[in-house]
Amino acid sequence: MSNATPSADSSGTEQNAERIIPRTALAQLPAYAAGKPATEIPGLVAYKLASNENPYGPVPAVRQALYDFDLFNRYPDPAATVLCEALAGYLSVPAADIVAGAGSLGALNQLLAAFAGTGQDGQPDEVIYVWRSFEAYPISVGLAGALSVQIPNRPDGSHDLEAMADAVTDRTRVILLCTPNNPTGPSLRAADVHEFLKRVPSRVLVVIDEAYWEFQRAEGLVNGIDFYREYPNVVALRTLSKAHGLAGLRVGYTVSQPHVTQYLRQATPAFSVTQVAQLAAVASIENIDQVDERVQQVVDERERVLAGLAELGWQHPETQANFVWLPLGEHSQAFSELCDAHALSVRRFGSEGVRVSFGEAEANTRLLELCAQFPYPSTMPMSSTN
Repeated sequence: MSNATPSADSSGTEQNAERIIPRTALAQLPAYAAGKPATEIPGLVAYKLASNENPYGPVPAVRQALYDFDLFNRYPDPAATVLCEALAGYLSVPAADIVAGAGSLGALNQLLAAFAGTGQDGQPDEVIYVWRSFEAYPISVGLAGALSVQIPNRPDGSHDLEAMADAVTDRTRVILLCTPNNPTGPSLRAADVHEFLKRVPSRVLVVIDEAYWEFQRAEGLVNGIDFYREYPNVVALRTLSKAHGLAGLRVGYTVSQPHVTQYLRQATPAFSVTQVAQLAAVASIENIDQVDERVQQVVDERERVLAGLAELGWQHPETQANFVWLPLGEHSQAFSELCDAHALSVRRFGSEGVRVSFGEAEANTRLLELCAQFPYPSTMPMSSTN
């Protein structure tokens, strides 16, 4: 027997080793692009408006809870019992109907793991959602082994519910309704979703993704909690990342009826929400009045920016979220570069448009100043519904 060992290249990889082959699904998935920090420019404070974060951070009680925590050597409660009880009191729902996850994305992945993947015949299940919508949807659906069915947004960036209902087939397992829709902004109206659900078979799970629910102020909009009570196949999906300023701690949850939650618990990874995150979330919920004050600050800034854009003649889809979509088309890169040159980061989506989160007052004022300099508002394809 030879004592020779396989040779290695300069990276240390054994040349004789067999190639490790990933799942074929990975080659078909887009990469998630997170918002980047702003470029540091001398004389300017850099502001990141490229991620939908709460610029005012969590309430003081959260900071105190994190300061007092010292049980880093202990596993968290896998059922997040205290957190679910706190949410149950806040939402007026049974705690048993709540399943926590690592952010709304973690909770979404639990839903897909439980209800969408590869069918018994070896063919992929189908998941319907509008596009453009939350950038993680096609990634999560593909990793679950399911097939994305993307329905184009209406010209104003909203959901085409009629086309979504028409797209339902025998293979449809899940429908995702993102409201307000990220990144385009429009919210779904309750009356429209009631009509939509009349056309959707009760065997299809309809997920109302409400990551930005707390920022809405208009009348007649969807409230996922109301819908879950009325429809056995509806799941409300929410997060504490946005309104509560806990994006870095990853706390999300679903609310659904027991015949759904029993499978979600099976699909939930153990210890997915850390003990630190659970404590912070409970502290935030217990001080919801202070959370609401921070949310209102964002809403006030939103209304100021939208009024400023209207005064400048800029058009955009309606938004009830903590961001606005600027459908600049081929001018998206130029606008993004202008913002970057002034220490302001925004989120560009190719040549479709730019999403801008509402941040600190100074950041928002700088945004309006740059919009006043930018020469292409008349080219925007979407009309404003504000």
